[in-house]
Amino acid sequence: MKNPYLFTSERLGFRNWTQNDLPEFANLNADAAVMEHFPNPLSQEETAAFIDRLQQHYATHGYNYFAVEVLKSGEWIGFIGLAYQDYPSPYTPAVDIGWRLKKSAWGNGYATEGAHKCLEYAFGKLQLKEVISTCTLQNARSEKVMQKIGMQRLGTFHHPKLQAHPEYEKCVCYSIRKEAWK
Repeated sequence: MKNPYLFTSERLGFRNWTQNDLPEFANLNADAAVMEHFPNPLSQEETAAFIDRLQQHYATHGYNYFAVEVLKSGEWIGFIGLAYQDYPSPYTPAVDIGWRLKKSAWGNGYATEGAHKCLEYAFGKLQLKEVISTCTLQNARSEKVMQKIGMQRLGTFHHPKLQAHPEYEKCVCYSIRKEAWK
């Protein structure tokens, strides 16, 4: 059997998306706890469109928010990866690092481990100079991961894609430059 992974960390495998991911990804995106810091959970149709956008992003850029599996069990746990963001803000255009894991995967250090590996991929294979990360001001868990992977807080901003949702609109942005990594 061919290795499906683009790269691996100690415990995780990172790969592109397939339509076979739709049922589990739709369940993750429908989970109110996982989607706590987003305006709405996503429907199965919205999740299918998200997978299409992730596949197109990979075809265009050679990276995306990668589908992530636990190597030992093969269990799919969500995504960790990179996405080019060009919405208007003081910090974009830039490549963003982000993660969304199913609740049963929380508390195992997977987001931090996976984000470290994605930074290695970004600065090594992709030769990026800088990577940013954003989250809502209320998302302390994601902000903690940003700090653990060595990112520095740049400031706050009003996310233009969240204007219709004032409770989520104010976000924080972190950054790490290649020379500061490791």
